[in-house]
Amino acid sequence: MAVCLGMAGLSGTAVAAPVATNARLGEHPEHTRFVLELTETVDYRIFTLAEPNRIVLELPDIEWRLQAKAGIKGAGLVTSYRYGPFRKGRSRVVLDLASPAKVDANFIMPPEDGKPARLVLDIVPTDEIAFLATAGWPDDAAGAEPVPPIDPVEEAKPVDNKDGVFIIALDAGHGGVDPGATGASGTLEKDVVLATVEALKTELEARGNYKVVLTRGDDNFITLKDRVRAGRAGKADLFISLHADSVSDASVHGASIYTLSETASDSVAAELEESENASDIISGVDLSGENDEVSTILIDLAQRETKNRASVFAQMVLPELDKQTGLISKPHRFAGFRVLKAPDVPSVLIELGFLSNVTDEERLTSPKWRKGAARAIARAVDDYYAHMSSVAETGH
Repeated sequence: MAVCLGMAGLSGTAVAAPVATNARLGEHPEHTRFVLELTETVDYRIFTLAEPNRIVLELPDIEWRLQAKAGIKGAGLVTSYRYGPFRKGRSRVVLDLASPAKVDANFIMPPEDGKPARLVLDIVPTDEIAFLATAGWPDDAAGAEPVPPIDPVEEAKPVDNKDGVFIIALDAGHGGVDPGATGASGTLEKDVVLATVEALKTELEARGNYKVVLTRGDDNFITLKDRVRAGRAGKADLFISLHADSVSDASVHGASIYTLSETASDSVAAELEESENASDIISGVDLSGENDEVSTILIDLAQRETKNRASVFAQMVLPELDKQTGLISKPHRFAGFRVLKAPDVPSVLIELGFLSNVTDEERLTSPKWRKGAARAIARAVDDYYAHMSSVAETGH
């Protein structure tokens, strides 16, 4: 059963969205208080989720203008929180819990005497049994806006466009309520990869023989499964997912590229795989009833060819990225990222750099550097396109 508190429902999208101007956590003797300051009162609801334990505050469409590092540092029962658009017309704040807890009181105060509206949650400890008894999804809870389904068996074959138009799906990692990694200066992964995707889209479309499909073109949350589906629905010949993660070793820097393997190639790959594949879970997505995208022998056979093609592209992009930013050791790595599991679309995940490294963070925030990185990837796409065109003509 979901725990639903606060107002009865969520209002529709207003002409001008309310603005969230500040958020703060306070630790008190008997509770942890979360306060969200807004330009006006809004309807809201609250529910709790387990594994991991979270409190989800669901809101209507909100314009977020919080401080750069909001949510990184926790207090009391809350270890951290994240916020942002979740799906059309809705936003979320997801509070990660250090231990089982519940919202003991919640209320919203209207603006008065020059003060903003304040939405307040008072969070208190509870035991595990009581937490699990009330944690769960509201009946109407859902993930991102769904992409039209594709039959996995009927469509499980590598795409070869014969009309000279090469279709490329570009995936900016994370987005909306899922910010991804955060740099020391507050840089958000979701922002720098979206800016780089936009630069890459411009580079590719200027060439005239590419059609670009975006999994997201703004700050919105898209589930991992729907990212894969977007590439397949767009009949993409190549799927490129851009990221800029953080790892525990701050000395790790430089670009790398990942292609699909069910076994991570090294400790860094394993660390990134775990964090990236948990993106849907930590952001509050209902994964009940999810089926493995790659589950049949037929799909597995088709995927062998797409994995080979992805590896060909990986070998073409690495020299180009090396000129622009330098590479980590053994830059072609392998992991079981969910966004790479389309059986019929060659797919790669490019780590542009690491926000956990000071030098890489400075580069990633530079528009000039991002444009250079986009050009490097576009040159590799040119090489791959020429290669695949030759294969189509000669058969080898």
